[in-house]
Amino acid sequence: MDIIFYLFASILILSSLKVITSRNPVYSALFLVLSFFSAGAIWLLLEAEFLAIALVLVYVGAVMVLFLFVVMMLDIDLKKLKEGFWDYMPVAGLVALIMFVEMIMVLNQDFFKTMQATPNHSVSNTEALGQVLYTDYVLPFEVAAIILLVAIIAAILLTLRGTKTHKGIDPADQIKVRRDDRVRMVKMKSETSIKRSR
Repeated sequence: MDIIFYLFASILILSSLKVITSRNPVYSALFLVLSFFSAGAIWLLLEAEFLAIALVLVYVGAVMVLFLFVVMMLDIDLKKLKEGFWDYMPVAGLVALIMFVEMIMVLNQDFFKTMQATPNHSVSNTEALGQVLYTDYVLPFEVAAIILLVAIIAAILLTLRGTKTHKGIDPADQIKVRRDDRVRMVKMKSETSIKRSR
């Protein structure tokens, strides 16, 4: 158990150093994913499954989405990006192999074997957290969910503020209209017919 912990800790430290020392942003993102995954494996060794799953889902997913968003927002030639795709495969394969080995090493621990083997096992971390969250703290949990929903709606409205997305007319502007704003009186001399001389 201690050897596996020190192995994951060393992988975490080395991948964290590669994040800040690598000059290629793609390599930095890949090593960042590896460091988050190694930290999640350490959480699993500490029998904190919920924190490990949250770390992997939130941070690894958020980093990949953010990286994809940056690539989409920047003016990058897609042909050149596709041409260099296979250049990143050795590092990506190495990161994936290390993550796969970490998963096998963590899931072969005695704690996870007893959880799968005996149906009357002790309550896991995630199950205990769910029981407490949805029984004792259900009202604060729902209030927090409503606050997050309001925050999401407010962020969307702040983003769309000032942009006109439709051709509708504001009734308040229609009521404020005066005659001088719509009609302009123009004084012109009347036209007179010119007699042609024969």
